[in-house]
Amino acid sequence: MKNLPQGSYNSALETVRNLKEKFGKSWNAISPESAARMATQNRFRTGLDIAKYTASIMRKDMADYDADSSQYTQSLGCWHGFVAQQKMIAVKKHNKTTDKKYLYLSGWMVAALRSEFGPLPDQSMHEKTAVAGLIEEIYDFLRQADAIELNDLFRRLEAGEDVQDQIDNFETHIVPIIADIDAGFGNEEATYLLAKKMIQAGACAIQIENQVSDAKQCGHQDGKVTVPHEDFIAKLNAVRYAFLELGVEDGVIVARTDSEGAGLTQKLPVSQEPGDLASQYLDFVECEEVSLDQVTNNEVLLKRDGKLVRPVRLANGLYKFREGTNIDRVVLDCVTSLQNGADLLWIETPTPHVGQIAAMVNRVKEVVPNAKLVYNNSPSFNWTLNFRTQVYDAMVEAGEDVSGYDRENLMDAKYDGSELCNRADEKIRTFQSDGAREAGIFHHLITLPTYHTTALHMNDLAEGYFGEKGMLAYVKGVQRQEIRKGVSCVKHQRMAGSDLGDDHKTFFSGDNALKAGGSKNTSNQFDSKATEEEVATATV
Repeated sequence: MKNLPQGSYNSALETVRNLKEKFGKSWNAISPESAARMATQNRFRTGLDIAKYTASIMRKDMADYDADSSQYTQSLGCWHGFVAQQKMIAVKKHNKTTDKKYLYLSGWMVAALRSEFGPLPDQSMHEKTAVAGLIEEIYDFLRQADAIELNDLFRRLEAGEDVQDQIDNFETHIVPIIADIDAGFGNEEATYLLAKKMIQAGACAIQIENQVSDAKQCGHQDGKVTVPHEDFIAKLNAVRYAFLELGVEDGVIVARTDSEGAGLTQKLPVSQEPGDLASQYLDFVECEEVSLDQVTNNEVLLKRDGKLVRPVRLANGLYKFREGTNIDRVVLDCVTSLQNGADLLWIETPTPHVGQIAAMVNRVKEVVPNAKLVYNNSPSFNWTLNFRTQVYDAMVEAGEDVSGYDRENLMDAKYDGSELCNRADEKIRTFQSDGAREAGIFHHLITLPTYHTTALHMNDLAEGYFGEKGMLAYVKGVQRQEIRKGVSCVKHQRMAGSDLGDDHKTFFSGDNALKAGGSKNTSNQFDSKATEEEVATATV
């Protein structure tokens, strides 16, 4: 994903030189070299530039996966631009590339961490503009990561180092975001308007779910209410029109179904002819056979298999689906979405079980052979317990001795390090590659990892800092680890743009620039030979 082809700097340099010649002496203070450097450090001018660029990346990655299922993609959910920036800097450092690595924007985290109402549950109660705002913020931070790294390279070039090839072939931190639009925040017009804002902010992929917008629940909670297919298709269309209007022809739509865990519907669609989508949806509704003399005024009746039936309706007006229809509903949802404009699927499941996911996806593939899944490797699952249980059951089926384990207490720490634990951990380690190979999972994501890591790290720091360790808790547990591991923000002034700003001031003011990077800048304490060697070792 090298987006800075050789010659981009020279092209910008020539452009500014021509402009200087055009505007004459009034531009004498403008340095073509400085202007070209700044232009090179800010390749993406708008969110739409980003959306178009990243959409093409996703389309290529989807084709790569179709050819080879080992070429799956991954992302982590981020709730702040800085978190996303540090993630992608770390990805580049450890993997030497951002290829096949995305970002995920979770509606759950927007609700819990970004709303002006304060922390909220995942029920679409937060401001819809907060979603697009977070996308814009993330890309601002990623663009800054580009500018800072390139600025360092230009400084090294000016100091005589041969880094021109690194500049010419610089790989951007800009990667695709799969952005959660929940259930669309209203009717299809509301969905279209919000989708436009998200795309203009840079989103190339929008994930939308088939729940009722004003009754939306987190996919891992009870009380979910789904909509008829016709309603969901209208919202898929709304998102596609938004992409097309803004010129993002490769825009990706991820259609999520919550039907596996949803037992209710708010609306009974109108069937126009036998066997149509509305009719298939109505067939899933739980009904009881009645005669006319059993029916009271204002009740809703259906004809099913030549009989008069009454849909089971709750006191709140919602209708129930028949027990045991959830998987059939999932499959129909997926096939219908793919046949009506969706590019990728998302199936919410109760547990992370490759076999169970594959059973659903393979049924979809019977109709749409290239069906691909975005899968939520959710922190809502107890991964340890789920996989220990799976291994325990497999051991029983294979006739192995499980007398040393209590199936009802497999989370007990006494099993850590046991044969069962080691097998379960290995299944967790290979879950993503297994799911990509066996269950059609193109993209693996963790929705809320940085929510949990923030809480965990703050717990550990607070325990030591406010306890007996005092300042050593921070120095040993944070700063020394940053130095040893080469974490970029150990020099937080540089990461916030101080060095970049100093160079800009020099461009603007020359020798009159008041710069922060002088001898009294305490960040220089991190420039010792030992520190540089440790960082170099950590990044090799």
